[in-house]
Amino acid sequence: MKWSDWRGHFEANRRRPLPEGLERGEEIPEAWRPALAASLATFQLGEAGEGRIAHEIDSARLPGIDADYRAALKLFVAEEGRHGRILGFMVRGLGGRLLSRNWTERLFVFGRRLLGLRLKLMVLLVAEVVGGAFYGLLASRLPQGGMRRGLEQICEDEQHHLDFHGDFFARQGWGVATRAAWQALWWSLAMAAMAVVMMDHRRTLKTLGIPLAEAARAFIGLTREAASHLPLLPERGAKSPLRLGQG
Repeated sequence: MKWSDWRGHFEANRRRPLPEGLERGEEIPEAWRPALAASLATFQLGEAGEGRIAHEIDSARLPGIDADYRAALKLFVAEEGRHGRILGFMVRGLGGRLLSRNWTERLFVFGRRLLGLRLKLMVLLVAEVVGGAFYGLLASRLPQGGMRRGLEQICEDEQHHLDFHGDFFARQGWGVATRAAWQALWWSLAMAAMAVVMMDHRRTLKTLGIPLAEAARAFIGLTREAASHLPLLPERGAKSPLRLGQG
């Protein structure tokens, strides 16, 4: 897609109302609520924290980007903020409390600030992948209702985000050696993030009856799908067996 198309996509998404029923959650079993609220509060903190990249893009000079890309990236960040609002309503509806800080969120922030914009976007994409896989696992277990619809809408957005960031990396004009280095970096970051998320949210996975092996397959499958969107692997058109929002 052209950057002007992505800009139009995010502008259209911005006009959507929030899903209904996020604050009620009567359909969620009482025994699930504490663990689910704690996990969603952690992810809510991460979804609301991408503003620095929106400011940095104005001064970035990278291959294949223009004014429409800069506008689209800012709209993408705003969409992430919208996800944060959805999750915030869900946390409060489950009787939980929003967080001001969390060690996993600080870890991702540290990773994004290490080097240049491209690495920050890759770390951000890793967070999108592990978050999207986790939301999809939760949505597959939750009963029908507002909270499941909210997670499914986030999952649908995250699928588009993979394509959006994939278009950015595809325009970087890397040679074979550089692609190999970024491939190794991608898988190293993604597997480390998967381990962190599975450790930090093991209580929620157990509560909802999601085996660790199933969670690992979901994370690895979506990591592979994201890699197929990036100019890192030869099987660029491959798709993982797990789609966002599906169990």
